[in-house]
Amino acid sequence: MPRIVRFALIALLLLATLGSATSATVAQQPTRVFLPLVSDVRKQNELRTGRATYYNATGDGNCTFGPTPNDLMVAAISHEDYGNPDPEGNPAGGPAAVYCGAYLEVTGERGSVVVRVVDKCPDAICTRGHLDLSPQAFARIAPLEKGIVPITWRVISPDLGRNLAYRVMEGSNQWWTAIQVRYHRNPIVKLEYRTSAGQWVNMVRQDYNQFIGRNMGLGPYTLRVTDAYGNVITDSGIAFGVGLETPGRSQFPPGP
Repeated sequence: MPRIVRFALIALLLLATLGSATSATVAQQPTRVFLPLVSDVRKQNELRTGRATYYNATGDGNCTFGPTPNDLMVAAISHEDYGNPDPEGNPAGGPAAVYCGAYLEVTGERGSVVVRVVDKCPDAICTRGHLDLSPQAFARIAPLEKGIVPITWRVISPDLGRNLAYRVMEGSNQWWTAIQVRYHRNPIVKLEYRTSAGQWVNMVRQDYNQFIGRNMGLGPYTLRVTDAYGNVITDSGIAFGVGLETPGRSQFPPGP
């Protein structure tokens, strides 16, 4: 075979090899772009470890939501996770009642269950990460006869199929007003009211999950709620009435 023909064949083989390598490299590029996006999502909502027990839950408790006999998938969270017991006298101790109303996905040996935090477990056994569940919820993750079991859990953001609501606590008046936010799919961290001058004033969350405002008058109020992810909802026309629950006009978007 003439030398020039051999050179031509070698050149063609080299081009074919380089072309295949280039095609393979291009095919892998989408994978390198996609993987960091998955990693970013997985950083959200830390997976916690702890232990679970159960108690005779009614749906009421330190979060003062009141009994919920038709919804007993509830939990009391450890006093170490619950938050500062004296937010006004000792504000440096951290926010109070931070998990009240939050939804948790709890996993044990039998599977998983979604519960709403309604109470604080004050017992010495309830160290950080511990959850005290209703019997109905506990039975979903482990046999009741075990009494105490290892678990993992994380905060989730379920679709509640309804908007936020605002309830005025008994004992409230125009000088001392306590308002509770209900039916929030995400944990909430702040509630503010707007004055007649257009200024936003922070309401202090108490250990019993009520937000206290001073000299708010008799309404109607404009309120602004912030969730744990920085989403904000503003509702106007919230009426004053002791024990009155007023629905809002929207719900938070899904969290992570």
